[in-house]
Amino acid sequence: MTGLPLLALLAALAYLPLSHAGSDLAVVTKGATIGALALAAALSARNRDGVLLAGVMAAGCTGDVLLDLPNGFMLGAGAFAVGHVLAIWLYLRHRQRPIVIVRRRFAVALLGLGLVLPQVLVPGNVGIAFYALMLTGMCAAAVISRMPVAVPIGALLFLASDALIGVRMLPAAVTEKSLLGFAIWWLYVIGQALIFAGASRFIRSAPAPRVL
Repeated sequence: MTGLPLLALLAALAYLPLSHAGSDLAVVTKGATIGALALAAALSARNRDGVLLAGVMAAGCTGDVLLDLPNGFMLGAGAFAVGHVLAIWLYLRHRQRPIVIVRRRFAVALLGLGLVLPQVLVPGNVGIAFYALMLTGMCAAAVISRMPVAVPIGALLFLASDALIGVRMLPAAVTEKSLLGFAIWWLYVIGQALIFAGASRFIRSAPAPRVL
C-alpha cells in the first residue's frame, strides 16, 4: 500500500515540468497523482466511510483530468463538486458532539464566505456560486468533524488552491503565472494528501457511526 502514495508523489513531482514542456504525459501524471490515492483508498475500504473516502479521491482525480481537457473546466468543477458532497457526507458522519464553539464559529464564517464572495467577484454566475458553497461547505464540515487535524488543514489548503485559481482568472491578475501555478498545484496536492492520510488513519481506528 505504501507504493501507491509514493507513486502519487512521483507523479506530482513530474506534472509541472511536463506541463510546462507541453508534453502529452502531463495529463497522465496529473490524473495519476490523486488517482493513486483513490486506488489506495479503494483497496483499503472496509465500510461506508472507506468507500466515501475513495469516492472523494476518485472525484478529485476525475476533476484533475477534465480540467486539462479542451472545454473541460465546468465538467472538472462538477466532478470536484461531487467530491465535496461526498466529503461533507463523510465528515458529518463523524461530526463533533457537541461541536467546539470556536470550530462552530469558524465553520459558519467559511459558509458565509462561500455565500458572499462569489456574489462580489462574479455576480450572477450560478455555477461558480454553487461550487463555492460546496467547497466551503466541505471545509466547514471538516472543521467540525472528529477527524485528525490533518483533515481540516488539508481542506483549507484545498480552499487556498482554488482561491488562487480564482485570482489567476481575474483580468487584473499580474502575479507571475508560473509561480501561481506552482502554488496552486502544491497547495492542492498537499491538501489532498493530508485529507487522505488523516481520514484513512481515522477510519481504520474509529468505529463506523450508525447515522447518515
